[in-house]
Amino acid sequence: MTSALLIIDVQHALCRGDDAAFDIASVIDRINRVSAQARSVGAPVILIQHEEADGPLQHGADGWQLDARLQLSDADLRLHKTACDSFYQTKLQDLLLSHAVDHLVVCGLQSEFCVDSTVRAALARGYPVTLVADGHSTVDNAVLTAAQISAHHNTTLANLGSFGPRVTPVPAAELRLGA
Repeated sequence: MTSALLIIDVQHALCRGDDAAFDIASVIDRINRVSAQARSVGAPVILIQHEEADGPLQHGADGWQLDARLQLSDADLRLHKTACDSFYQTKLQDLLLSHAVDHLVVCGLQSEFCVDSTVRAALARGYPVTLVADGHSTVDNAVLTAAQISAHHNTTLANLGSFGPRVTPVPAAELRLGA
């Protein structure tokens, strides 16, 4: 099995200030642990950045930049997107095919938006997904806390069976790539 790690939207505007995702410092630490493991076994690490026409996520703006706490490598691949689904109108599928990837490990922001949409799109394309269960986050909404939203998505995505491939939530400390 050839895995790739997708790190979704760990960008300054979503990691700092009033709109910072819940427990973001710890989430980034876990993402860094997973990305180091991916690099050590030669798995592609794909950094995905959301961009919008204006506002804090406008391409090149300070908020659009990857969070400074995220550990990067010159070998990491970069992808920009304009929708929650990281496959939609991007070269992600071509990139995965060019690296013969047949399994995805997913982490990042936000649980109920870009993480959820990308995981479902991956399943629809035939990719089994390992969701880093404690490697994604979001913010509170009017109904649920951020922690509840992320936990809900771990459970909901793991119970999707209609696509064929499945989602397996695994805590960062238990993830074993290349094993």
